[in-house]
Amino acid sequence: MDIKIQDLHHTYPSGVHALQGITCEIPAGDLVAVVGQNGSGKTTLVKHLNGLLKPDRGEVFIGTWSTEKQSVARLATRVGYVFQNPDEQLFTKSVQQEISFGPRNLGYPEEKVQELVEQALCITDLTDARETNPYDLSPTWRKMVALASIIAMDTPIVIFDEPTTGQDAASIDRIGEVVELLRGQGKTLLTISHDIDFCADHFQRVIAMAEGKILLDGPAGQVLGEVEQLANTYVDPPQITRLGLELGLEHTVLSEGELLKEIRKMI
Repeated sequence: MDIKIQDLHHTYPSGVHALQGITCEIPAGDLVAVVGQNGSGKTTLVKHLNGLLKPDRGEVFIGTWSTEKQSVARLATRVGYVFQNPDEQLFTKSVQQEISFGPRNLGYPEEKVQELVEQALCITDLTDARETNPYDLSPTWRKMVALASIIAMDTPIVIFDEPTTGQDAASIDRIGEVVELLRGQGKTLLTISHDIDFCADHFQRVIAMAEGKILLDGPAGQVLGEVEQLANTYVDPPQITRLGLELGLEHTVLSEGELLKEIRKMI
């Protein structure tokens, strides 16, 4: 499902002009990382996609729906949002209840609800914790519960807000596996993240924001090589990319495999 943003402006009651004429299109199936310093407008932008915020000027379309004309509840059938802090999402007494709430609330038949819940439990390694109260789990695993609750809603678009914050290496790998699985299902995926290595590993397109505007937008291998421009929004390229730049490689590299391939060309 395509996303279309046209001349989007948003000003908070405090007077902060958080978005200043954002225009971009995200075709169905794209994997997009939105990066930039705190206050650059990342979260304000993505909260317009599910109606949590409405434009002051401009329009946002999810498919053929204008978000300004749709309720948050209706947009939830198309856009799933995994909050940075899972405690802002979790409210039931068991993991299974938490994960089943979304698809049941969307009106899926009970058989479909159970199927989606089982899939989400399996994908997130939560099968054995189904009867556990989410607040008896560690913050790391509460994050997985929040993620599973959105996966189970089976929306065509999924947004991850700082998915790797506070996560250990094993959990980051697990979240990466979830991203790849959803990618295989043809979902449109967006992440807001300061974890540039995670973005480079799993997202094909990068939008860098600064002061409420789009600074850079393009393939990850292109945008993450723009060191000087990224510095304007306090973003450093991935470690492997910086190494490749120091070595003077012809092409921007995002992985060890790409690095070795480029080095071999030089030998």
